[in-house]
Amino acid sequence: MTEDDPTDQISDIEDRIERLAEIAERCRKYILASKIAIGGGAALLLITILGLLGMGQTAALGSIALVLGGIVSLGSNVSTLRQTESAIGAAEARRAALIGTIDLRLVADAPMKLV
Repeated sequence: MTEDDPTDQISDIEDRIERLAEIAERCRKYILASKIAIGGGAALLLITILGLLGMGQTAALGSIALVLGGIVSLGSNVSTLRQTESAIGAAEARRAALIGTIDLRLVADAPMKLV
């Protein structure tokens, strides 16, 4: 097989798609964690402001930091997820184009062997 063999290129593209899919899944997990951090921080801030648990200023500052950290993490991972999904789409389009260049034959066209 030559270096320009479409099947080798397709295999490389499929490996890249798998790696990108893992990155996308990791981003989705971080996005979920970020949303939980934002919600938890907001709830803690509300509890602190209302004085329900008698927590002080440290809890309020911590909850604000949790909300802000969650927002930053959410934005970063949403951006990364969009870029990754775009890269996956481009790789899938390239793979489809390479598959289109291969001279495929139907199984029915293959010579039959008698047992």
